[in-house]
Amino acid sequence: KCATCHALDGKGMAKGPLDGVGSKLTADEIRAWIVTPAEMTKKANATRKPAMKAYASLPKEDLDALVAFLASKKK
Repeated sequence: KCATCHALDGKGMAKGPLDGVGSKLTADEIRAWIVTPAEMTKKANATRKPAMKAYASLPKEDLDALVAFLASKKK
């Protein structure tokens, strides 16, 4: 469901691009955005609406793979 709010490689919602996210955020920060987005929104002073939903119940293997994938997206 990421493409509903985010874009990657020209696909998805252009207002939330994730291209180059691995150059902007550490793997730990990416994980935090996925698992605890409300906390990261406050920390980053993000104002984008609607607020990102927390995906804390993703299986560890899926979360690790998603974080590794996004962290590899560098400009």
